[in-house]
Amino acid sequence: MNETGFEESLGRLEALVQRLERENLPLEEGLRAFEEGITLARQCQARLDAAERTIELLSVADPPSVDRDA
Repeated sequence: MNETGFEESLGRLEALVQRLERENLPLEEGLRAFEEGITLARQCQARLDAAERTIELLSVADPPSVDRDA
């Protein structure tokens, strides 16, 4: 699967979930859709985890020192 942006992957995942909930898919087609959904969910979670790590690193980084004597 191609690397896509988070929002695009999430949108595709939402569409797959709706399709699986609304349609009575043949077994093989349903399994393929489910497998794609699992892959997309894992990709989205990995991107969220990476963003969270970045935020944590930025939050604990030393703030720049301010020269109060100036």
